[in-house]
Amino acid sequence: MRDSGYAMSFSCEPFHSPVGILHISFKGKSLAGISINERPPGIKLGRTPKEITRQIRAYFNGSLREFTLPFVLDAGTEFEKRVWLALKEIPYGQTRTYKWLSEIVGRPGASRAVGQALSKNPLPIILPCHRVIESGGRLGGYSPDVNIKRRLLEMEYYHSARADSTLRDSLSS
Repeated sequence: MRDSGYAMSFSCEPFHSPVGILHISFKGKSLAGISINERPPGIKLGRTPKEITRQIRAYFNGSLREFTLPFVLDAGTEFEKRVWLALKEIPYGQTRTYKWLSEIVGRPGASRAVGQALSKNPLPIILPCHRVIESGGRLGGYSPDVNIKRRLLEMEYYHSARADSTLRDSLSS
């Protein structure tokens, strides 16, 4: 999304969410980017395909745990793309460390490089970089805002706990 050569082929539509206004960029029917509270420069307004909005809405209401949206990664190095795609391995409502992620992408000891790659993630929420925390349990950074990271983790934890409680209740009945 940072490469202006792609800007003319992208469209964007604002989506009001519990963590702020998501500016959802897409190319054709594929998701191309999400920017939280900032409209990306040089991207024209357009209508978001219904499936994209449906899945994002379902995620925020707790009924969707894993996105199945088609997406494109037009920007980023091969390393960054490996990091971003590895995020899909982190289950909903759980966290992993920067160290864990560096090992998954085959670069043990490259936690800082992983953090830098995460700061450029074009699809936050969809490729859940908010689920990556420091080894000591601290949240670490989040390029849109660390309070948004906290809110997303709390929301996923709440939805997971609620689902576990419902399951326990149905098993004990």
